[in-house]
Amino acid sequence: MIKTLVIVESPAKAKTIKKYLPKGFEVEATMGHVIDLPKSRIGINIENNFAPEYIKIRGKAALLKSLKSAAKKADQVYLATDPDREGEAISWHMANFLEIDLTTKCRIEFHEVTKKAVNAAIENKREIDIDLVNSQQARRILDRLVGYSLSPFLWKKVKKGLSGGRVQSVVTRIIVDREEEIEAFIPEEYWNLELLLKKTDDPIEFISKFYSEDGKKKTITIAEEAQRLEKIVDANAIIVDKVKKRIRYQKPPVPFTTSTLQQEAYKVLGYTTQRTMRLAQQLYEGVEIKGSGLTGLITYLRTDSTRIADEAVLESKAYIKQHFGDEYLGSEKKVGKKKNVQDAHEAIRPSSIMLTPEKAKESLEPDQYRLYKLIWERLLCSQMSDAQYYVTDVDIACNNLIFKTKGETQKFDGFTRVNRNPNKSEDSILPELSVGDDLIRLKTTKEQKYTKPPARYTEASLVKILEEKGIGRPSTYAPTIATIKNRDYVEVIEKHFKPTELGVTVTHLMKEYFSDVVNISFTADMEDRLDSVSEGKTDWVELLRNFYGDFEKALTNAQEKAEAVTIADPESDEDCELCGRRMVIKKGKYGRFLACPGFPECKNTKPFFEKTGGICSLCGGDIVKRTSKTGRTFYSCNNYPDCDYMNWDMPIPEKCPVCGSTLFQKGLGKRKSIYCDKKDCGYKAAPKE
Repeated sequence: MIKTLVIVESPAKAKTIKKYLPKGFEVEATMGHVIDLPKSRIGINIENNFAPEYIKIRGKAALLKSLKSAAKKADQVYLATDPDREGEAISWHMANFLEIDLTTKCRIEFHEVTKKAVNAAIENKREIDIDLVNSQQARRILDRLVGYSLSPFLWKKVKKGLSGGRVQSVVTRIIVDREEEIEAFIPEEYWNLELLLKKTDDPIEFISKFYSEDGKKKTITIAEEAQRLEKIVDANAIIVDKVKKRIRYQKPPVPFTTSTLQQEAYKVLGYTTQRTMRLAQQLYEGVEIKGSGLTGLITYLRTDSTRIADEAVLESKAYIKQHFGDEYLGSEKKVGKKKNVQDAHEAIRPSSIMLTPEKAKESLEPDQYRLYKLIWERLLCSQMSDAQYYVTDVDIACNNLIFKTKGETQKFDGFTRVNRNPNKSEDSILPELSVGDDLIRLKTTKEQKYTKPPARYTEASLVKILEEKGIGRPSTYAPTIATIKNRDYVEVIEKHFKPTELGVTVTHLMKEYFSDVVNISFTADMEDRLDSVSEGKTDWVELLRNFYGDFEKALTNAQEKAEAVTIADPESDEDCELCGRRMVIKKGKYGRFLACPGFPECKNTKPFFEKTGGICSLCGGDIVKRTSKTGRTFYSCNNYPDCDYMNWDMPIPEKCPVCGSTLFQKGLGKRKSIYCDKKDCGYKAAPKE
């Protein structure tokens, strides 16, 4: 007999928490939302205070019937959906469907899937938070009003199959604006002037860079100026003018929020935001750990707070003291709350610091292990002491010129004992220098440089700017980025976003006729107002009414005045074998494909795979770019399935100097390496920076 029914969202989480509950408890999962707005129509009665028309999601009827049957057999029902606005809304829909009195304490929430957290949640039941529900409803309806109005407008004026959205349109605009900055950028010339120096009686060589002339900081802008300064150096003695010694303290990073986890996982592991969130969800809901069974490894993954629970602090400090010593214990740190931080949940951290990555490794998939290690190390570092460095700043004089150099060596490793920054350069060692020391010039280097335009956004830098500008919320970044890629508004070139012609066209149209929708400040302010609804300070219907009045006028104006734009499908390099026309690249439900432009006379279509220029080392076919079911890019032979060649690493234009085969690039930046994958070759090379 079921005494208590607990309803969660995920079947994986249901399995994990069931083992923590006593006999008489049953756990069922909704598998996400079960009741929502209809897909086929807008489903909002604008005239009746924006009343939403909620229906059972197609395919969920049998599940709802099963949940209702289980609820009838139970003495009580606890709604334990995720501890966020979406989870609150799902609980509210379930309570209404199961006819649970909303004034009863039927809602439980836990931020980590552990026995202690689950039992504590049951002891601290509460009513459904209607303010959180209203905030979710307001966001959902707002996005529906914008999306279901803009999309038909874009179909009519630009191209069928397009979508417009409150957040995606702003994100696309940010990428378009950056591209226009790059195109408008005019490089400016400048020169670096460096001296390679040493003391007479010391073998250590070091570099000093030009800084100022006649006491004024100066940028060398032309070759003639660099040559003039070089002549001064040639004609005069070089001596040490000032020496300043200090200790620099490097503070450890704070624990992860959703946004910083997405950024760091991209930079360190190369994971997309979607991949990071998928793996984090698995770690949160529970993984079968050898000797422990199903275990939730991390706290809730959707958070904007860096706060961590007192017990996690104590456990971490005990671990640090035991494994590293008292000198590695960090001082008490208070992190100020940033603007727009809800602080509803603590930071993303391991459920227990005692489950080290090495202990969990054999039970985790490689991707899960790498992400868990990143989260585990971040928490431990946050509770450790500062790293300390001896720093020596030296001014070197040559007549009226000043050159500067800096030396740095580590005094104490602190938190870097656990997580050394891979991008940090090695110690820069200087000889012992004193004011007045004469120096020998071994070499003078003049180098012409040009200022560079701002870089295109990567997923990490895009997430960072969205958080800084207050666009959307961290939980929405991954699906928003996926949408603008899927709609062909942007393309990814060497892991950087570049807007397509379609993305630029749509953005310009939006800026002309829907300036508020793509206005960054307006969108950020809307997020603040939605937060205000969740706090019970703003009426959600009034918020919608204030927005929709101006939006409806803009829509009417755009429909009347905007001219249709034609964007031709890009041509491929393949001819139609039926009629000879050059085939074009189209986008369908399942991705890109080649189609004959002679449709409907000629209906020939075929799969499209982007050629990389690489040659298959097994059969000599073209290496093409493909996407796995999980969205990960890989490279394979176009003769598949006759040839089963594949590689996760990217082919590059250069050929192997040993065997002439295609070379591949693994990793980026300092982690980048180049190699030949042809059997029996084994060529490897450091990349040209």
